[in-house]
Amino acid sequence: MKTNRRCRALLAVSLNLMALLFSTTAFITTHWCEGTQRVPKPNCGKDKKTNCLNYSGNETANETNQNVVHYSWETGDDRFLFRYFHTGIWYSCEENINAAGEKCRSFIDLAPASEKGVLWLSVVSEVLYITLLVVGFSLMCLELFHSSNVIDGLKLNAFAAVFTVLSGLLGMVAHMMYTQVFQVTVSLGPEDWRPHSWDYGWSFCLAWGSFTCCMAASVTTLNSYTKTVIEFRHKRKIFEQGFREEQTFLDQEAIKYFRERTKEERDEDGDLRLQCLHSCSPNRQRNTQL
Repeated sequence: MKTNRRCRALLAVSLNLMALLFSTTAFITTHWCEGTQRVPKPNCGKDKKTNCLNYSGNETANETNQNVVHYSWETGDDRFLFRYFHTGIWYSCEENINAAGEKCRSFIDLAPASEKGVLWLSVVSEVLYITLLVVGFSLMCLELFHSSNVIDGLKLNAFAAVFTVLSGLLGMVAHMMYTQVFQVTVSLGPEDWRPHSWDYGWSFCLAWGSFTCCMAASVTTLNSYTKTVIEFRHKRKIFEQGFREEQTFLDQEAIKYFRERTKEERDEDGDLRLQCLHSCSPNRQRNTQL
């Protein structure tokens, strides 16, 4: 029983730790959603020769004379660049087409005004989700390493299961609210940011993986609590049954003992009476003769 309890507790602690690591990583990274943005190509110049619009004619003359009509043979999507971007809860970063590296801006500022409240609720829910995961992890470790009493271990187990279930529900709500905010921002966000195509990234997968590990940890903890209670009740029932059988056996032995003792006392009383009768009968005969 003790070994099984320890194995279940170790499994729950491991799952909770994975959920905590996944959720923290997803919270601080910017790859919840990623894709491409369609932006117009810049004009070609002295410093930029590729991924730009190259107009026909003399470039120097075109630069000095603004009245010259410029022509380009590129049409349709050829006039645009598709730059890579990735977005998280805090920031949205996109590829810098004019220089190396990326440029980032706050995703909270990009979200429409109608969705800022929902986004802040998502952030608060994520923080509470991580906090409750930490509390549940601490209780599980306390129950695993410092609880030698079965009753105290059951109490810690129950509290850890409650906190883990609550954290999982908060995490699910937070992930769904962020997804809603991002989809609205795709439609109503700034035009220079709106994605041409997008999909969910590895941070989003980590977030839902964290939720899965969290719920698995809560189920394992509840299962451990239930099995421990059932085993404890079963052992208690066996003990009470054995005690009753022992008590019944003792009662039967006591009854048998008292019956035999009573029978012996009765036999002794009968012998005494017979002896008294035998001893008293000559005296009676003498008295009658006198």
